[in-house]
Amino acid sequence: MPRRSSARHYHSHRSTDAGPDRPADATVRRWSAGYTLAHAGRQLRLGPIAFWVVVGTLVVMAVWSITTATYFAFREDVLTRLIARQAEMQFGYEDRIAELRGRIDRISGRQLIDQEQYEQKLEQILRRQSALEARAGAMNGVNEATGSIKQPGRALPLKPSLLNDKGAFLMPLDRGAPIDPRTSILAKGAGGIGGALARLQASLDRVEQRQSATLTSMAETYDSKARRIRGVLADLGVDLGRGASVEGGVGGPFVPVVLNKEALGFERQLHRIKSARAMVARLTHAISSIPLRKPVDGDIDPASGFGVRMDPFTSSPAMHTGLDLHGETGDPVRATADGKVTSAGWSGGYGRVIDIDHGNGMSTRYGHLSAIDVRVGQSIRTGQIIGRIGSTGRSTGPHLHYETRVRGGAVDPQKFLRAGQKLDANL
Repeated sequence: MPRRSSARHYHSHRSTDAGPDRPADATVRRWSAGYTLAHAGRQLRLGPIAFWVVVGTLVVMAVWSITTATYFAFREDVLTRLIARQAEMQFGYEDRIAELRGRIDRISGRQLIDQEQYEQKLEQILRRQSALEARAGAMNGVNEATGSIKQPGRALPLKPSLLNDKGAFLMPLDRGAPIDPRTSILAKGAGGIGGALARLQASLDRVEQRQSATLTSMAETYDSKARRIRGVLADLGVDLGRGASVEGGVGGPFVPVVLNKEALGFERQLHRIKSARAMVARLTHAISSIPLRKPVDGDIDPASGFGVRMDPFTSSPAMHTGLDLHGETGDPVRATADGKVTSAGWSGGYGRVIDIDHGNGMSTRYGHLSAIDVRVGQSIRTGQIIGRIGSTGRSTGPHLHYETRVRGGAVDPQKFLRAGQKLDANL
């Protein structure tokens, strides 16, 4: 290495001592402005910048040489490690891809299974809806045939509909459609197809419950009406016998009813309603031939009751076989039940009188009439005007003498009239 000298003093010497840092044949001279290298009689003057550039270049070359030598010496190991690292990463990615693919397959498989289950549930719901619609049609037929029966409560829809029920909207199922995770998330959040099927099932359950409640109510209404009619007839001591049969006659071979097991409850309820309705129809037809209605308009105003009384002409006890009702001459007299006129004309103390046979051993008599509006053999309907109030025969003034007879014997007409008022109040 050259030695520093004074900035203003020029100094030069030749090195005669040989050593590791100073060659014997080289001379280095340094001025204040740079460095001078001397070798074999030649001198090379370098500035500070050039000197350090040469030194830096030598250092860079040395580092590069060392790096290059190290790379070639350990290249195989580096490449082996890099390849192993790449292979490990590739295997990791492949395992991850295989795991995701298996998960997707499992999810797809579950969704296909769920979709098949949904389709089966939907098919069951559609079958159930068809059955409920058929039931609704049968119930509508019952309602049309029994429009006179008052149904309790408000009207309820009997026909189920997939479109009219909230929450019963179903998306079409497409097996080939791609599965969108966002759609699946939204479907899960909103209940999805399963939720829609559940809501639809609940809606059909409500419809079925309403149908069952309506049928039960109708059956109870018919049964109650039949019980009241039978109770009134029992109080009257009337044996309907063949009189309860429907008009015109019916018949045919006996064929037992075969009920569908799938709709056993509904069919049983419907059969119960039909049986109760038939019974009510028979009883209603029967009571139409029983003298339960009033023979005069307005409220009943008895002038003389049934039984023993003081005779108005002799003032002695006498049996009064009917009921005298107040009225004005010319007021209408009405038939108290369906029947046929068996007598119409003058009959001793009854004056002008009409006898009507109602069948089943019962008949009625209307006496002291001022006019007769029917003829013998004529069929009469309940409430039909058959004559006019008067005072003919053994009578002290205008009134209607009304009798009710069972198998020829006179009975108290008020018993039948009270029974009629009871039926009107309860039916």
